Formats: sequence, C-alpha cells, structure tokens
Amino acid sequence: MTHQPPAPTTPRGRHLLGPALRLRLRSQRTFLAVRMETPPSASAAADAKQAPHRLAVVTGGNRGVGLEVCRQLAVQGVTVILTARDEKRGKDAVESICRESNLDNVILHPLDVTDDGSVTSLARYIESRYGKLDILVNNAAVIGVAADEEGLKALNLDAETWTSGRAANLLKDVFQNTYDVASNCLNTNYYGCKRVTEALLPLLNLSTSGARIVNASSLSSESKRMPNEKLRNDLSNIDIWDEARIETVLNTFMEDLKNGRLEEAGWPMMLPAYSVTKMVINLYTRILARRHPEMRINCVRPGFVKTDINWNLGILTPEQGARGPVMLALLPEDGPTGCYFDQTDMVNVW
Repeated sequence: MTHQPPAPTTPRGRHLLGPALRLRLRSQRTFLAVRMETPPSASAAADAKQAPHRLAVVTGGNRGVGLEVCRQLAVQGVTVILTARDEKRGKDAVESICRESNLDNVILHPLDVTDDGSVTSLARYIESRYGKLDILVNNAAVIGVAADEEGLKALNLDAETWTSGRAANLLKDVFQNTYDVASNCLNTNYYGCKRVTEALLPLLNLSTSGARIVNASSLSSESKRMPNEKLRNDLSNIDIWDEARIETVLNTFMEDLKNGRLEEAGWPMMLPAYSVTKMVINLYTRILARRHPEMRINCVRPGFVKTDINWNLGILTPEQGARGPVMLALLPEDGPTGCYFDQTDMVNVW
C-alpha cells in the first residue's frame, strides 16, 4: 500500500486530506452540452474521440449516493457517464440532474454490471467516442438478503444499533440469507466491480489527467467485524492476496451458506453476503493499487446514508454520502492510494 505523501492526522488519529483539496472540490463550474448516449454513427464520427478534460463513469448512478456522485462531479466540470441497469430510471436520473442543478454534462449509458456483454458495450462506446477514461466510481451494489420490510420497520432500530452490528440477532426473523440472493450479491458487488474495472482499465491507462478508481465499501467490511480469527489476521497481510485467493474465500462462504454453517464458520451474521463482498472489495482495491501505482485507487465507506439499499434507515443525506467518493475521484497526483476512507477520513481497517 502506498501513501504519497502521508496525510496529516486529526487529534483522533484519523487522517484527513487538507483543506486545499476541499476547496478544489467546490471550485470550477463548467457546463457542457447535454447528451444522451446513442451508438456511434456517421453523424458522430466528426467528434469521435474528442474527449473532455475529465471523463467519469459512475455505476449504479440512477439513485442514492451514485446519483449524487454524478451531480457533484458534474458540478466540478467533469463529464459524467451515468450508468443504470434500468434505462428509464437512468433517463429520469439524468433529467433530474439537468433540471434541478442546471447541469448538462451528464450522459446516460445502460449498464448491467453482472452481464459481460453489457460491460463490453460500455467499454466500446467510451473507446469509440472518447478514446480514454479518467475516473471510475464503482458504486453499484445490492444488500444480499431477502427482507420482510414490514417486520423490519416494526423493529424501529436506531442508527447506533444498526451500525454497531448489534442488530444481527434482532434481524434473524426479518432477513433471509438465501443462496440465490447471496449469489446475486457476490456477482453484483464484487464480481460486477471487477468485471467493470477490468474492462475499463485499458481506457483508464490512457487518461491524460491521471486515472482515479473509487470503490464503494461499507462499515461492515472492516476486519474487526470478522469473527473468524484466521481470516481477520489474513486481512492484515495484503502480500498474500490476489484475485484467486479472494475467489477461494467467496466459494468457501457460499459453501458454508449452503450448508447452514455461517455462524459456526465465523462469518459475520449482520448482512453476511454484503459484509463479505465489501470486505473483498477492500482487498481488491489494495491489489489494484499495488499493481497500478501510477493511478490513485481507493475504497470508501460513504456513511450510513438514507437510501433504498438500507430501507431508508440511514441518517446521512445522499449529498453527505457522496462527499467521500467525489473527494477521492478528484484526488491530486500526489494523493493517497490503496487506502480505505470512512467518508472523508482515511482510516486503517486492516
């Protein structure tokens, strides 16, 4: 893991990026032409590969934190490709940004991160139209449980009970950890992130402003929340990890889920599939940062944001939750890489 240079610390021991960077995040408002994605054609050939100064892709950009990341990046003059699995919801999201924030530098491209063909289509579109990519924010995720929403509301959980993990026992009767739902969670949260990243890395390598990758993580990913002592110890040694080892861990998790051994095997019981996928996202981020030292690659916990993914139980607004991802997307050349951020604070979770 590289830190270039080490960030200053707060009295609590957390690391913060300086106020100058935050000033940069509030500066520069550049308004570009509104474009909804269309396949390249002869009429588009004249301006093919006329790339903007900075071009970003945000997965899961049609709602919640992802939507707000798109808006805040667009405010900074970044041309943003907002991706969404549902094309109509994506169009509505683009229109809401244009209408409510008077921005027009946001482009829609449909994307299903679980589908190879969909990911390839996005990569080909960016290559043919722009020839490079500067920022990738991997935000798309699912929660990984089947929920009895009425039963969940009846519990009336407060934020501290939820985020501390003490809600796990209370949630046993309202959450079902089914194999199929968990499998979809792994395919979306980890394999989807990896699928998109690998497809877009060749374009990120061509960035003229310095590539940035931001992976959305979670408080539930932190190693101290892993009951399995061996796994907890292994997480602190990044040198032993690669994608093959990550896949072995995920296969073991799914086998234990299938056999009803999650608690016995020491897996987290609070949103187990979600927690495990975010744990390996942290590992994947560090692997990528080690492999691509010329890029700034980090993961970030947006905070307990009130969004659909947590049944609107959160306490932060999407605007607040987007600040960390946006800060990392706009890091200077000497910014940190291979690190985990809790909102805008760098913390050691390994």
